[in-house]
Amino acid sequence: MRYLPLLLSKPAILVGGQAVIEGVMMRVPGAYATAVRDPQGNIQIDRHEFQSLTEKSKIWKKPVLRGITALFEAMRIGFGTLQWSADIALPEEEKGKEPGKLGNFLSILFAIVLALLLFMIGPMWITTKLLDIEKEALAFNLVSGLFRITFFILYLGIISLLKDVRRLFQYHGAEHRVVYNFESGDKVTVDKAQSFPTQHPRCGTSFLFIVLISAILIFALIDTIVISLIGTISLAIRLLVHLPLIPLVMGLSYEVIKISARKGQSRFVRALRAPGLWLQNITTRQPEDDMVEVAITALESAFGERYEEMIGKKYTAEAIA
Repeated sequence: MRYLPLLLSKPAILVGGQAVIEGVMMRVPGAYATAVRDPQGNIQIDRHEFQSLTEKSKIWKKPVLRGITALFEAMRIGFGTLQWSADIALPEEEKGKEPGKLGNFLSILFAIVLALLLFMIGPMWITTKLLDIEKEALAFNLVSGLFRITFFILYLGIISLLKDVRRLFQYHGAEHRVVYNFESGDKVTVDKAQSFPTQHPRCGTSFLFIVLISAILIFALIDTIVISLIGTISLAIRLLVHLPLIPLVMGLSYEVIKISARKGQSRFVRALRAPGLWLQNITTRQPEDDMVEVAITALESAFGERYEEMIGKKYTAEAIA
């Protein structure tokens, strides 16, 4: 990564994470670590050195491509840490009931198909059936985009009612508070971390909301091009064109997030961030002290021997690749 030390008053570093089952994964430059509390109350740790493809390849470091790369790397790490956390957090009597590799593959496949139905196919199908605006690119994508956002919010609200998901969202809040605590320059402790918000502008929830907004504009532009080339468009054509372009939407949205990190005080960026921060009222919950302790352990483990030299400084995440 290249940073802007001459333009920034604080050193730049990108630290993030993910809530997992009864724990937190923290990712820092060069490594990531997952800390999970087992059924006996002990904290188990799994640490891995990691170098992103964007740091090893000039091609994948380019704008948009770096966002696509970051997305797939985050998904790969995320699925792996979730599986490891399940192995640790489940009581012994439950482990025999776990699905095998085929079961895990089918679960992931089902999740992908469900996401496509809820957030891509469903909104476009409803818009096609309810309104006669199929050939009006902007209007169609605006309406289907509003359906998509509505389904997303409803989905988050419904799953947040589940007990296990509520605990996951508490660990999500713990992750955010510890990252805030670390970036503040204060000593990272449970009491200090608990004084910070659970909403964080770099959260994946905010990223997904920006993806939903970006999709409206990008797909409207794509539909306009398709209509100008072949003179018509239908639901089937839209699906054939839109689905392969999802990574492109993700990559462009990633660039928006990076710009917002550098221009965080502008009114436009604050307005862009606001819906994502509001959604985090659903996806984060007030964590218990022992959850924050797990998140701190994950951060310490991710940095490893560098931890003591990294803490005690005020950081910014305003980095560019």
